[in-house]
Amino acid sequence: MRISTAQIFNSGASGIGRNQSDLFKLANQMATGRKVLTPEDDPIASAQALVLTQSSAVTQQFLKNQSDALGKLNIVESQVASVGDLLQSVRERLVQAGSTTLSNSDRAYITTELEARFSELMGIANSQDGEGNYLFSGYQGAVKPFSATTSGAAYQGDSGLRLLQVGAARQMATNVTGNQLFEAVRSGNGSFVTSAATTGAGAPVNTGSGIIDQGSVSDPGKWTAALAAYPGGVQIKFSVAAGVTSYQLFDSPAGTTAYTAAQAYTPGQSIKLERTTAPASDFGAAVVVSGQPANGDAFTIAPSTNQSIFTSLRSAISTLTSGIGGAYTSTEYSNRLAESLGGIDQGLENVNKVRSTVGSSLKELDSLSSSAEDLKLQYASSVSSLQDLDYTKAITDISQKKLQLEAAQLSFKQISQLSLFSIL
Repeated sequence: MRISTAQIFNSGASGIGRNQSDLFKLANQMATGRKVLTPEDDPIASAQALVLTQSSAVTQQFLKNQSDALGKLNIVESQVASVGDLLQSVRERLVQAGSTTLSNSDRAYITTELEARFSELMGIANSQDGEGNYLFSGYQGAVKPFSATTSGAAYQGDSGLRLLQVGAARQMATNVTGNQLFEAVRSGNGSFVTSAATTGAGAPVNTGSGIIDQGSVSDPGKWTAALAAYPGGVQIKFSVAAGVTSYQLFDSPAGTTAYTAAQAYTPGQSIKLERTTAPASDFGAAVVVSGQPANGDAFTIAPSTNQSIFTSLRSAISTLTSGIGGAYTSTEYSNRLAESLGGIDQGLENVNKVRSTVGSSLKELDSLSSSAEDLKLQYASSVSSLQDLDYTKAITDISQKKLQLEAAQLSFKQISQLSLFSIL
């Protein structure tokens, strides 16, 4: 085999260039802190690092969504809490207004305050977030959800929930709809509504001092069955003969079918809602009537329906405005105010339920964020193990490559000086 001078020079230059390239690569690794600079350095590690980096980016987006959801829900929770505080204040004023010792002038002062509370409640219901979207309008963020009416307020929003993807398999609502918070409120005690009977024109028929409470359900199953059989509810009619007061239960609203025989009335004693005539039925509920009903007085027990908080508050204001001695007797005033107070109590219960739901979402977000942060650290650790440089090994490699380069340069220098003429 013949070795030419050109081959010697090419081989020497190639060795020097290879060592210089290796040193340059090590210098880049030292500068960047990464051992994998291009996919060719470690194809398997590069592929794994790419998958992990993409997964980490998705987790980072979930964290951003969780942060956005947290901010939105904190605003909602604050407004819902304000509604609860406002209703509690209204309730205190209604309890105060229930005293029959107050004058109509005193009630007028309370009415003025309740009007201010109504306006405040309307303001909360129409509040906006930092982006100018109405909080309680559902999907229609640009639509003002509530407008005042003579009987309360009308809702222009919808039931849409604004969802954010806060996890791989979890979407979370970041809003509460107006109908969910302000309108999905059961009237009465939540199962039925008690009220003094009125004529077809809405005028009161009671002339005695009987007052009915909100009643209670002891057996929800029996009450549900009774509603299916008697959807109109029950009517309690009183009669007075020879100084003895008795009552009977009839169908409602007609009041023509007797459900029970006449029974002696004792003020403050529980009246069981039932049908003792064929077909007998226990409604699983009871009410208490206090005071002394007059002959012909009656009370109705009707199934609960949804009644907005605005309607309950407006009804209370109307009752206070009429006062005692005007449209209502003292007894009728007390009965109507008790109905409004029951509506406010149910509103408070609904607000607390909604607030509990929002609180659960906030707690879940904390848990999701904690898990996502842990996952993000795991991804970063895995990528680091694939890509990050071992500085101790790199320094050793640099020293070795420098030594090899110097040896190659020195060898090339010695070999390049060899010539046949030097031997002759």
